[in-house]
Amino acid sequence: MRQAVQGVTSRAAGNLGLNSDRLRASMIERLRRQGIQDERVLNAMQAVPRHIFVDEGLASRAYEDAALPIGHGQTISQPWVVARMIAAVCENRVPVKVLEVGAGCGYQTAVLAQFVKEVHAIERIRGLYEPARDRLRALRLMARVRLIYGDGMAGLPGVAPFDAIVVAAAGIKIPQGLLEQLAIGGRLIAPEGTTAQRLILIERTGAANWRRVELESVRFVPLRSGVQPY
Repeated sequence: MRQAVQGVTSRAAGNLGLNSDRLRASMIERLRRQGIQDERVLNAMQAVPRHIFVDEGLASRAYEDAALPIGHGQTISQPWVVARMIAAVCENRVPVKVLEVGAGCGYQTAVLAQFVKEVHAIERIRGLYEPARDRLRALRLMARVRLIYGDGMAGLPGVAPFDAIVVAAAGIKIPQGLLEQLAIGGRLIAPEGTTAQRLILIERTGAANWRRVELESVRFVPLRSGVQPY
């Protein structure tokens, strides 16, 4: 699997050539105009070659502000959503240990790993988990990343507490088990809802207290429990 993924990565990079740097720079400027101000997030997204995380046939669209299909009924989130979610949980703080629920193709994991010391990412679909693992290895990020094939709704209670949790799929309600895995002072961001979804930012303010803020309207794939072995 690793050789196949690296082959796709190489061909996609070759097709874009030097344009990938220019397209990434344009993406960063667009994010600035859209209100993203956290330089850590912008620098991280400048550093990560988004085109290697999508199918070769979509590589030329990788830097558009659009969600793109990655197979198995899933998508890679649009760049603004990735930047907005990470910037929100990292505002005015330096998270050391972060949990990502729904790693998908591994792109957001790679962005987090640019400036977060310890990233724990869970993916429930094996057909996404394996190529994501190979991409992250190819980018030499596994020293900072622990990628797990498992049920993201359960989180990782044995590793908790986390300074931040980023959930990349929408449920009717944010699982209480994830909220309880936040460190006091930590933040979780997740889309919530079915047909009408909004980003929800939650900060844990005490042992049994959380503060909730509703943010922008978004559209995500459904949050599901269990694992999918293909």
